[in-house]
Formats: sequence, structure tokens, C-alpha cells
Amino acid sequence: MSFTLPPLPYAPESLEPHIDAATMVIHHDKHHNAYVTNLNTAVASDATLASKSLEDLIKHIHHLPESVRTAIRNNGGGHWNHSFFWEILNPVETKLSPELEAKIISDFGSVEAMKEQFSKAAISRFGSGWAWVNKADDGKLFISSTPNQDNPLMDVADQKGTPILALDVWEHAYYLKYQNRRPDYIGAFWNVVNWNKVSQHLGK
Repeated sequence: MSFTLPPLPYAPESLEPHIDAATMVIHHDKHHNAYVTNLNTAVASDATLASKSLEDLIKHIHHLPESVRTAIRNNGGGHWNHSFFWEILNPVETKLSPELEAKIISDFGSVEAMKEQFSKAAISRFGSGWAWVNKADDGKLFISSTPNQDNPLMDVADQKGTPILALDVWEHAYYLKYQNRRPDYIGAFWNVVNWNKVSQHLGK
């Protein structure tokens, strides 16, 4: 199976002033594209992987051939994470559905409490990684953070779950505009969250 770079679902400049166009172009066209290229190289090197989907690969990191395990963990994770992330962003303001809002209030106490816990996870991730809101097997929402290009779907994750919301806190996601001010980037993120997509993920 050959993986491809998905197009951005909006113009790169449409998220300004919260996320700048130059960052979006470099992030998507360079960084994400490199993950796809490297993932295809890794998969092509082992015929046993040819028919596997991206989710099959990342959900079973432990079972991959040792020769490609790290490459697929990093690049398969990078491809899945970024493909998910682009759809979480939206230039048009959206609102939480009544169902999503009620679920967040039930599991976190309030929407603001969820945002505070999520922002704390994103700020405190040392080095590169991601912050997530996930749905556990029992349906309860929880927040986690993963290093590098790991995600909660992976069998190597400390906390496993199904993501419904994500934020990339690698420096390449924000450094051109925010430099070392990661908290400012995280604060700006809430202005461009696609709550319609988050609600869709919750309902799956």
C-alpha cells in the first residue's frame, strides 16, 4: 500500500492570525510530506506490510518487524497524527454541539476545566509531542500527552484511547510566529478548533 499526502482542507493563510500561512505551508508540504515519503520507504522494504492500512500499522507497533519498527512508529505516527490534526483546525468559527458539551461537562466538570487540563498537558510536554483528548473503551473522555509522533492508538502508548481532539506541540508547528512562547500558541489554538469534527469523532 502506498500512502499519499492529503491536501489541506482550507487555504494555508485562512487560519491567520492564530496560525500563520508560512508555518502551515512548511508544516504540511515539508514536514508531513517527509513522514509520508519515509513511511512508504519503510513499508516497501518488507513485503509482509504491503496490504496493511495505516491504522493497522500504528496500532500494532510491537508486532512490526524490528527492521522497520522505529521508522513506522515515527513516520506512520507522523502521517496519522498530522492527517488527523489538519481536520481539527477550521478557519470558520464553530461551536460545541449540545452532546459534546454535555459529555465534556460530565467527564471534566466544565468546558473550561477541560481546556485548562488539555493546555497543561500541551505546555508540560517536554520537547516534541502532542496533547490529546481521547475516548476510553468505556466511553469516558480523558486527556493525555505523547512524545514525538506517538499517539494513543499505538500499543506502545502509556494511555490508550481513541483521539477526538489533538494539538501538535512540536516547535515546527509554531516557532515562526510564536518562537518559544508555546502557551501563546496553545491559547490561539482554541480560536481555530473545528468542534464539528470533534463531535464527529466523539460519535464514532
